[in-house]
Amino acid sequence: METKPNELQSALAQNSVEDAATEIETGEILGHDDTRIHVASQWQLIWWRFRRHKLALISAFVLVFIYLVVLFAEFLAPYDPADYSARYTYAPPQTLHLFDDSSGQLEFRPYVNDYKVEIDPAALRRTFVLDPDKKIPLHFFVHSWSYKLFGFIPTNIHLVGPANSGDRIYLLGADAVGRDVLSRMVYGTRVSMTIGLVSVAISLLLGIFLGGISGYFGGWIDDIIQRVIDFLRSLPTIPLWLGLAAAFPITWGPLQTYFAITIILSFIGWTSLARVVRGRFLALRTEDFVMAARLDGASQMSVIFEHMLPAFYSHIIASITLAIPQVILAETALSFLGLGLRPPVVSWGVLLQDAQNVRSVATAPWLLIPAVGVVAAVLALNFLGDGLRDAADPYVH
Repeated sequence: METKPNELQSALAQNSVEDAATEIETGEILGHDDTRIHVASQWQLIWWRFRRHKLALISAFVLVFIYLVVLFAEFLAPYDPADYSARYTYAPPQTLHLFDDSSGQLEFRPYVNDYKVEIDPAALRRTFVLDPDKKIPLHFFVHSWSYKLFGFIPTNIHLVGPANSGDRIYLLGADAVGRDVLSRMVYGTRVSMTIGLVSVAISLLLGIFLGGISGYFGGWIDDIIQRVIDFLRSLPTIPLWLGLAAAFPITWGPLQTYFAITIILSFIGWTSLARVVRGRFLALRTEDFVMAARLDGASQMSVIFEHMLPAFYSHIIASITLAIPQVILAETALSFLGLGLRPPVVSWGVLLQDAQNVRSVATAPWLLIPAVGVVAAVLALNFLGDGLRDAADPYVH
């Protein structure tokens, strides 16, 4: 059956339209001309595709902000996290006003309203209300309590604080003993976010090393490592965490407990990544470029770390960003139950211990604010992981 000329022209035109659509899609995804796409490196292609993922890009900025808080916690915290004032027990959050019109014209003059005490006639208890007639001016870069920036630079400068050192401000309210929730949350960010990094770093090393050995050598080595992984994955996770955390001596200091929790979470969390690395090594060890490296005289370690691992760096990065939220949630859950980090260490989970009962939440709902930090960090890390996973193979449109 012969194809009619007009049908042939239509088919060719349709193919041209599809090819053009593919080229347009490629250009829209990568944002560059065809020449640059073909000569770009793998990391350039990943970056071009990643920046098209708006939600992941926003999440990256959120995480940069969170880790800046981690670095400059002392500078950002108005008060020492252990500083308390029994006079301001369960003081509610004060609204931050950036502009003041008391002089007749609107001026940039940050302030908060001071408290006044009232007696609740129904409950016959003291309550705090904001006094609109009394303002506490705020200044930037104020001199207050001393600390060491980055652990070795002595200073007493803080980002914001009351102009009069005798005044107290509680932008996120106070807890049961009058400690500033904002300052404690800033310090809690440091512990909760770093325990995720340290734990995932250890899990990453174990997962790549053991998974790589298992997939590269195979045989009895592979059998032993896989049976160990099967055993660890068969253990009930939450009871295991609770049992190990409860086994810590009560005489251990906060720092010892911190590292013990980190090590426990690390030795449990490496199995998933090891399975993924093993599967990739099994697929890559017979590839032409691996065989060429072996024939060229490269050592086994050189083949693994210089030729095979770079083939799926992007997948490893995505796995890291998706693993950190799990560690943060695990530490928060253990600390919330009182079996993880303990005071005087300040973490998001430790702070949420104050909101364990309904009465505390009803009296001071702002004690749940640290949960906002947990949710924001976990969502940002998950969205970032999704963006990296989508950008891992820039050639897929």
